[in-house]
Amino acid sequence: MAKRTGDDVDRIVAQWARERPELDTAGMAVFGRIDRLARLVGDRQEKAYTRYGVNRGEFDVLAALRAVGVPYQLSAKALSASLAPASGDVTGRLDRLEHAGLVVRSPDPVDRRSQVITLTLAGLQLVDDAVVAGLAAQQEAIGGLPRRSREQLTELLRELLAGAEH
Repeated sequence: MAKRTGDDVDRIVAQWARERPELDTAGMAVFGRIDRLARLVGDRQEKAYTRYGVNRGEFDVLAALRAVGVPYQLSAKALSASLAPASGDVTGRLDRLEHAGLVVRSPDPVDRRSQVITLTLAGLQLVDDAVVAGLAAQQEAIGGLPRRSREQLTELLRELLAGAEH
């Protein structure tokens, strides 16, 4: 991959440096790129999941159920907790997924006030296919980086996230 000398984020950072030179724009340089990259790859993943009849949020529900292993089920509370903090309307997603035959809801045998969400065979097949398409979109974005650079980037982002969470 050819090394770029500048991008739109560099241009924006330079504008702020000119207008407000006393500001430390290091965070802008990092998070501007993270945000743009997340949107770009997220849009590609959304497009990939649409081919399977689900959106990204619905895929996230199916993936959370798939990732826990057999019997591919979680309580509604555990499912919500496993999704992104601002994941939004989980109930609406479950309604659509249940209507499509990809999940079933049943009473929680431990807590009658709650439900257990279980991936159906159709849901399992769909998520197993869709995850390959979503990973391909991610791989396309990082594929030009050497393996060592990907490892360094992963570690740096892990450290950055840990620092931000505390």
